[in-house]
Amino acid sequence: MIQDVLLALGINAQNDGVATGADWIKSAGAPITSYSPVDGKQIATVIAADKTAYENVVAKAQAAFKEWRQWPAPKRGEVVRQVGEALRANKEALGRLVSYEMGKSLQEGYGEVQEMIDICDFAVGLSRQLHGLTMHSERPGHRMYEQYHPLGIVGVISAFNFPVAVWSWNSMLAWVCGDVCIWKPSEKTPLCGIACQNIVTTVFKNNNVPEGVNCLVQGGREVGEWMSNDERIPLVSATGSTRMGKAVSAAVGQRLGRSLLELGGNNAIIISKEADLDMSLIGCVFGAVGTAGQRCTSTRRLIIHQSVYDAFKQKLVKAYQQLRIGNPLDQNNHVGPLIDTDAVALYLKSIEECKQQGGKFEVEGGVLTGPGFESGCYVKPCIAEVENSYPVVQHETFAPILYLIKYDTLEEAIALQNGVPQGLSSAIMTLNLREAEQFLSQAGSDCGIANVNIGTSGAEIGGAFGGEKETGGGRESGSDAWKIYMRRQTNTINYTNKLPLAQGIRFDL
Repeated sequence: MIQDVLLALGINAQNDGVATGADWIKSAGAPITSYSPVDGKQIATVIAADKTAYENVVAKAQAAFKEWRQWPAPKRGEVVRQVGEALRANKEALGRLVSYEMGKSLQEGYGEVQEMIDICDFAVGLSRQLHGLTMHSERPGHRMYEQYHPLGIVGVISAFNFPVAVWSWNSMLAWVCGDVCIWKPSEKTPLCGIACQNIVTTVFKNNNVPEGVNCLVQGGREVGEWMSNDERIPLVSATGSTRMGKAVSAAVGQRLGRSLLELGGNNAIIISKEADLDMSLIGCVFGAVGTAGQRCTSTRRLIIHQSVYDAFKQKLVKAYQQLRIGNPLDQNNHVGPLIDTDAVALYLKSIEECKQQGGKFEVEGGVLTGPGFESGCYVKPCIAEVENSYPVVQHETFAPILYLIKYDTLEEAIALQNGVPQGLSSAIMTLNLREAEQFLSQAGSDCGIANVNIGTSGAEIGGAFGGEKETGGGRESGSDAWKIYMRRQTNTINYTNKLPLAQGIRFDL
């Protein structure tokens, strides 16, 4: 089955990993072997970029930008519309590859490709709405306005957990804005990058898009460092850990470039005494165990009112007992594997730290073995009663570990919700309008995303996605997130035969 998917997406046993579009560049970089966490089997190998190949890509991208920026934005939008159609045609194959290479459920794999299609649709409309502003000048006979111009090369560094969607959030918007893109996919999911490159290249060739608008550079940390330190790349969009984001931010900031950071989350749901507990259960369980807890928006903490704490805990324990763990391509299963055995080791380490710090496990964790679990990447979702101040609770563990915390007043709950270094996604479950509005007020959640009666996980492309504090402050996808991919220019036009100066200054010659 997977061989048919690879064939449909143009993936071979060994693949070049550097491309400027249709042209694949030979590289002397190290091979990257992709293993599926589903069954532990080797899928294929990709050759990483060396410095010479990287330099060739940047040079090609620079040349392509000079032509691409001259295309009318609606014409660029038409190309992106066709990319969306190509993704629709390849949704089945690409969704299966995402599921098999990353380990998320098949429905989530399809859903990720649908996000790509949705952002294409959004970008097509945006291509006719790159609006500036006009304003009145204080000088007679003058007109002032603002306009936005393409920025240049956009470097995209993406993470394994959303191996294709996050790239598309950046690239589709950047392309309609007139930018060109260089993408470094996660070295844990390199084949998804090859597949997307092949899909887009066919569309670009049919539309005579200049070579270099869509570039791919496979590799590890060193490739990300090249991009972050490269003055020819004015914007680097990086998704990953807070540690990685700080390194990118420091490198890009030192050269006064721009960085768009989407980093760690430590997301909480407040369960009010006035919540619909049955509805809340669905959001909490999916948020905690969906993608095996490997979403940046995964629910890490439940802050539960003491009056409903025991009742809701019992519901959670019962629900966890019904979870089916196994091959994510089997749609009867709820939970798939972690990405690799390194992630399993971090999961076990966090469980041990939680116990040492005083955590009490209501649902025990552990690694699953036996038939169907040969990859060693399948773990049990677990639940622990903790204090918010525990060091292990203050850090993000990319695994299905859910922490339960009691609260008394809403003010206390909000303080607990905000009392971590990260600030991505948050939610409150309540039927009380006053509680909901307080949670969303200036004194409420300090996260970039704050929801009422839905969980922390999942986002629509129409809204800007991102978070505050150690989450990085970046915004991707919808709303006016497009502005970071462009440079703003203020223009003043004098249509008189005089030259008055601003603020009434006189300079007579």
